[in-house]
Amino acid sequence: MGSSKDQLLVRLKELQIDFSQYEHPVVLTVEAQAKYVGNKGGALSKNLFLKDKKHRYYIVSALADTKVDLKVLSQRLGLGKGGLRMAPEQALGEILQVPLGCVTPFALVNESARHVSLLLDQGIKTQERCFFHPLSNDISISLDAHGLDKFLKSTGRDPSYVDLEANPPVGKDQPPDLAAFIPSGSTVLPDLPDEAPASQDSTGNHVSAGTKSAAVIAKAVKPSGNVQNVKEKPVNGARPSIPSANAGKFVEELLDKTSTLLLSEISEDSIKQHGGQLGTEVVNNIQKCLREDLKNLATIFKNTAYTEGFYAGIHYQPKRL
Repeated sequence: MGSSKDQLLVRLKELQIDFSQYEHPVVLTVEAQAKYVGNKGGALSKNLFLKDKKHRYYIVSALADTKVDLKVLSQRLGLGKGGLRMAPEQALGEILQVPLGCVTPFALVNESARHVSLLLDQGIKTQERCFFHPLSNDISISLDAHGLDKFLKSTGRDPSYVDLEANPPVGKDQPPDLAAFIPSGSTVLPDLPDEAPASQDSTGNHVSAGTKSAAVIAKAVKPSGNVQNVKEKPVNGARPSIPSANAGKFVEELLDKTSTLLLSEISEDSIKQHGGQLGTEVVNNIQKCLREDLKNLATIFKNTAYTEGFYAGIHYQPKRL
């Protein structure tokens, strides 16, 4: 379980961070939030939760009127034009551990978000106070950049402010200016197919599901065992989209997830802390972090492979001798 809004507010008070809080009905857009806190003195923010093709995650926190071009941002990170996309809803719960509409820099208080990179709009530093949701979108808090920095440093983060509207050239002699913000580690989730692009409102928060959970996908692709019903009701129309049943790709995903986590567990600090017990500690952490993910991935592969054979069987009609 991640931290609750009450736990976060207690932490901010313990850190002696000056903030004001305003409770209100659940809001999903900047416009809706403005109805309740727009006259309270402070700039509104939008927060994007993004991922790249290598399962690395990013939070982009910007002033509401800052224009964030994902294609430009992808290039500035060195990911190519299509390197960034909105993270799936599944990642909100499993990595940030917040519900829909609650993307916020304060989610970095959760250990599950330790590998999420944070890019802050430099415009935040020009505001006396700025509004954020503290892990829940039925409340807003306002604080200044100094207070936000103090919180981030308490989680072991060095706050980084960038010009999100800049569009510097990237080329052979002009390396990506934001490449340092690519996470050194990653929190890996099963790479599930999107049902539809995950949409985000003007705050940058998700407002509709883009991806189903592994359990739901596994259930969805498992065919009925009632063969008689299949014979009586032939399958018509287009074949539904299902995950790949390619064994080689499946193995590569397992290796990629394991090696990524392994590298993230080995650092100078962990070597100093555990010494000769580092191997045991790393193995335990890897098993703890990957067990459920790999079970889900294996279930998806098993059910998908079974379904591939199922569809092949009902569509193949051998010639009668």
